[in-house]
Formats: sequence, C-alpha cells, structure tokens
Amino acid sequence: MSAEVKNRVIKRNGEEVTFDLSKIVNAIDKANHEVDNIHKMNEYQILAIADNVADRIQETTHAVNVEDIQDMVETGIMEMRGYEVAQKYVRYRYRRELTRKSNTTDNGILSLLDNINEEVTQENSNKNPVINSTQRDYMAGEVSKDLSKRVLLPAEVVRAHEEGIIHFHDTDYYAQREHNCDLINLEDMLQNGTVISETMIEKPHSFFTACNVTTQIVAQVASNQYGGQSFSLAHLAPFVDISRQKLKRAVIAERKACGESLDEGIIDKVTERRLREEVKSGIQTIQYQLITLMTCNGQAPFVTVFMYLDEVPAGQTRDDLALITEEVLRQRMQGVKNEKGVWITPAFPKLIYVLDEDNITEDSRYWYLTELAAKCTAKRMVPDYISAKMMRELKKGNVYTCMGCRSFLTVEDSQKNPDGSYKFYGRFNQGVVTINLVDVACSSEGDMDKFWKILDDRLELCHRALRCRHERLKGTVSDVAPILWQYGALARLKKGETIDKLLYNGYSTISLGYAGLYEMCMRMVGKSHTDPEAKPFALAVMQRLNDKCAEWKQAENISYSVYGTPMESTTYKFAKCLQKRFGIIPGVTDKNYITNSYHVHVSEEIDAFNKLKFESDFQKLSPGGAISYVEVPNMQHNIPAVLSVMKFIYDNIMYAELNTKSDYCEQCGYDGEIQIREQEDGKLVWECPNCGNRDQDKMFVARRTCGYIGTQFWNQGRTQEIKDRVLHL
Repeated sequence: MSAEVKNRVIKRNGEEVTFDLSKIVNAIDKANHEVDNIHKMNEYQILAIADNVADRIQETTHAVNVEDIQDMVETGIMEMRGYEVAQKYVRYRYRRELTRKSNTTDNGILSLLDNINEEVTQENSNKNPVINSTQRDYMAGEVSKDLSKRVLLPAEVVRAHEEGIIHFHDTDYYAQREHNCDLINLEDMLQNGTVISETMIEKPHSFFTACNVTTQIVAQVASNQYGGQSFSLAHLAPFVDISRQKLKRAVIAERKACGESLDEGIIDKVTERRLREEVKSGIQTIQYQLITLMTCNGQAPFVTVFMYLDEVPAGQTRDDLALITEEVLRQRMQGVKNEKGVWITPAFPKLIYVLDEDNITEDSRYWYLTELAAKCTAKRMVPDYISAKMMRELKKGNVYTCMGCRSFLTVEDSQKNPDGSYKFYGRFNQGVVTINLVDVACSSEGDMDKFWKILDDRLELCHRALRCRHERLKGTVSDVAPILWQYGALARLKKGETIDKLLYNGYSTISLGYAGLYEMCMRMVGKSHTDPEAKPFALAVMQRLNDKCAEWKQAENISYSVYGTPMESTTYKFAKCLQKRFGIIPGVTDKNYITNSYHVHVSEEIDAFNKLKFESDFQKLSPGGAISYVEVPNMQHNIPAVLSVMKFIYDNIMYAELNTKSDYCEQCGYDGEIQIREQEDGKLVWECPNCGNRDQDKMFVARRTCGYIGTQFWNQGRTQEIKDRVLHL
C-alpha cells in the first residue's frame, strides 16, 4: 500500500513533499513507548492506523496539510482504543506547537533561504526567489506578517484570513504603512520638476531626458509601495516637439557653419530623421531600464504604460504621441534578448492601448497603429485593450488608465482639476481585502436565506478588515516616501505633514475584492453563472457587494469600491482551505484553485465573443477594477482574427486582453508552447514537447495569470488552472 501512495503533503514551512508512510509509524511508535506495557499497541495495530491514513490521503485530489494528517492519526489511535497512546500523542503535538509558537518567524525565514517554501516562493510569478534582493524582501515580509498577525490585526481578521474565509492582502507590507497601487502624476513631475534622492530634477529639455527621468521616477515609486503603478505616454508627448525644435536649431547651425543651403524642406527632413532616432533611443531607454531595474523588493517595477491618442489635443501633439506609441509597439514586438541571446517576451512594462473612433476602422487616421497593436499582441501578449466607447458609458464620459493591471479609480465629483476635468493622476489605492464567495456558499449548505445572512456577516468582517488598512495608513507622515507625498507622484505635501486628507473624500480608493463567483453559483444553484437560471443570482450578489460599498462610503467618506481580485497564490490557498473545511464537492471544491472574480471557468467551453459579451455585464459591477480575457492559440499568422476580437471589445466591453503563448526551450531551441505534465507523484511540471526538457532553469515560459504576464513559474494550484484552460478562439 505505502509504495502506491503518491499524494503530496504540505509541511508547516510551506514545502510540498511526497507522502511518507514511515513517518506516521514512527510518530505513533514514539507515543507508544511512553505508555505502560499493558496499554501498548502492537505492531499490526500501528501499521493498520498508518495504512488507513494512507488510504484517506490517496482518496484526496489535493495536497494534504500535515496538521490534517495528525488529526487523522489521532482519530485512528482512538478508533483502535489506544486511549493512553492517543493521550501521549496529543501531549507531544501540544509541546511541539508551544515550541513553534515561541518563535513564529524563524522556520519561515529559513525555509525561504533554502528555497523550499513553494507557497511563498511561487506566490509571485515575477519574482526570482533565489536572488538576494528577493530573499531580503521575503525575510522582511515574514517579520511583517508575524507582527501583523500577533500584534496589529484583530484576532477575528487573522482567524478568517488563515481559514480562507477572507484574504487580507499583502500582510508582508502591512506593518510598514505602505499602500497598494497608483497613477503617477508624471505630467506634474516632468513639467514642474521633482526631487529624487534629495536631488533636484528640473523640467527636461529633450524627449530622451524625459524618458530617462521617467524610469527613475518609476523605480522610486515602486520602492515605496507594493502594488502596480501606471503612467501615460501622453505626458511624454510634449517633449517630442521640444526635441524637434532643439534639433532643428542644431541642424540650421550646422548647415550655416558648413555653408549649406537653408532650404526649409531639407532642414525639416533632417530634423525629423534625427527626431525619430531620439524617439527610438528614448523608448529603448524606457523598455530596457524598466526591465533591468531591480527595485528593493526583488523585482522589476509592476508598471503599466497607457497609450491613448485622444488624451492630447489633435494636431502636432497627437501625431507626436502616435509616433511614440508606434515606437513602443515596434520595440515590444521585437522583444528583448535573454542571456542566451534569444529574443523573448518581457513581462514589463504592461501596455494598454485605447480603442477609439480615430483608430478602430480601416479608414480612420490611426488605423495603422491598431494593426501594429494586433501584431504585437499576437507575438508578445500585449497590449491589452480599453474601449473608449464602453468606458465613457461606465465612467461618466471619462477615459483613463488603471493603476497597474486592473485596479481602477472611481470617478469622484469631489476630485477635479482646476480646469474642471476629473482628476485621476496622482490618486491611489489604499489596499484590498477579498471575500471568498465559495466559502459563503458552502457555509450556507445551499440554503438561500442562510446564504444572504452569512454574506452580510462576512461583508462586515471585510469592512472591519478594510478599516484596519485605512487606520494603518492614517498618521503616516509625508517624509516616509518623499517621491510620493512631497514631490509630485501622488501629492506635494509639506515635510512633516500627514497623508490623512488623501485618505478621504474620494482622493484614494480602498477595495473590496471577491473571488469564486462561478463556484458559488455551482454550490447554490447547481449551474455555472453562464446559465440563464444562475446569472441573476450572480448579478444579485455583485449588486449586494456594491450596495455595501456605497453604504460604507456614505457613512465614512472613504471610497470603497468592488474589485475583481487578481489572485495568484490566493487561488490555491482558498482552494486548500475550502477542501479542508468542506471536503471535495464536485464542481465546487474539486480543483486546486478557484476562479478569479466573475470569470467564466477556465474549462468551460465558450467562444471568445460570447465570453466577452457575457462578462461585460459583470465588469459594470466591478467599478474598482476588473479585466476580461480570451484564451487563444498562436495568432501570428491570423492578424485579421485578432483585429476582429479588438473590434468586438470596442463595441462590447470596457477592458480586455488576449492570452496567447510565448515560450522557448533553451535545451533544443523549440519556440512553441511548453506543455504541463503530471508526474507519477501527482506534481505538475513544465515539459518541452520537442525534447522532453523539464528543467525550469533551461526554459522560458510566459503566461498571463493576473493581468500581468508571469515568467517565474507558478504554484501547483495556479499551474493546474493554466493546464485546464480551454481555447476561446
């Protein structure tokens, strides 16, 4: 029996190992030796208990926690009437627990340094867990988590978080009074100057310098918050003409010095030629610096670049913005070379291209950019697309970028610029707490009345947790992050001034996340939320979340907003907690992941257009952020199909992306899709279908998992979710 057991066990330090029957036998033996001979169990009884536990583990479809196994052992001893042995076993467990609780961080940190904590080291698919800067950040995070759980957070919030009822995001940064994500006010910083590391940075005198300063700003911002950040190419566009005029003066001076003709046409041609070279160098600076920068948390900045032509006035400035956008797309389509000299898909920066009237039809002025964007998406998975048409309907006529991968600011009448337009740049998000909707459904056991009561109770728990995030930021002085609070990225407060006024009145948002709408419907209605009988229930739940946010906002003047959580490690954690609490429920808890936000389940057969149309109804009820996607094969030889999806996005949904594949095997040079295989022990691994290579260090895999592209591989739950994805086109 023991030789056949191939299930995985999750140790307390997060490491996943193969189940070992002998460890159970040894543990029972130790307890057995502590009792009198008359109460001792015999060898056959001990083996029977161990085999019974092994059978139960074999029946599960997921990795089992070591605590669960110990519970099974304890029950097995009692069933054998070994009461005295059971008593010794319980006492032994208790003593070990006390020892562990006396220092809650040592083992966690040591497991990180040894790279054996799969849950932590693969919680972020863009962090390399081996390098020193990442490990330093993880070590600090373990201390922050420990302080947060033992000292800073209420016991009910900690308990709910650990049981997977809610998820209190980013506890590894909570103790440090950091916030989530933001829109950099790059225009203010470039036009009016800023300060970086106590050094005055004045308004740039060229496009190239503006690009250089931008990358420095991004790096500084990333080192002072933990979420994503976005900036707009529109804020760089005015510097193109500054360079144009500067170059033109230089060309005229050169031609005068050489006695050459001062023909205006010739001067303009030479100027534009040099200008294009400067634009190329400037964009290359942004791309390569952002990719190669390593912030203090061991990763490239989680940065998004927004490309919206109508954000600047028509005429020369808009044409200059188009020129920059074209260069960004061309360079991104080329990719970057890895250490082997192979062109690969970079994870950052994320690109967002806005579809509007002047670029959505073949006869529109900037259609050539849309065609280029389609080719870039087919090859490198970006850009993603915002429909200006749909966004204006949902955002009071406004079109603006998200703060990173999907977190959108709310449109606030209290937040306007001097010219009367709505203010977005310079605002930020305070943080996220996510409700596990699947747990609400399972806890209610299918009873609708019970469901709504539990939902309201859990939402109030989320509310209290969100208030903890808010209160933790209150009293923070601007001096802790001058680039953010004093020098224009988010505000220009005085030294010693607190950020408190930025936490109210709509300046910042705070997010109520949600997960598992699909599984919730399966448990309560027995059908996917794509079914007409289940969809009204799903929409009603979403509306309840929005109503609660409105209620809290009205009472507290804090901008709560519903947010489609981009779960990476949380999807696995929630799944494991559900299985522990409720067992395996077909269609509900039988996977090692639960579905992100409102998304159609990854295994559900549905075409791209119906998926986007269906999910658009749910995007409307996620004003704090959401993104939809369609899973597609290699589209590099079918650009018309990509364009047809883009046109459909423009007419039907606010924000969407196409998930393509972009892999490379260094062992054999294969550049198709790297496959996921299941080993004999049940663990999922990546394998080159051409040469069979399974060494992750000798392959490059890029997949979109949470809005951003991930390139450092994923935990077992997310890997299974990727494996289960079906194509929508």
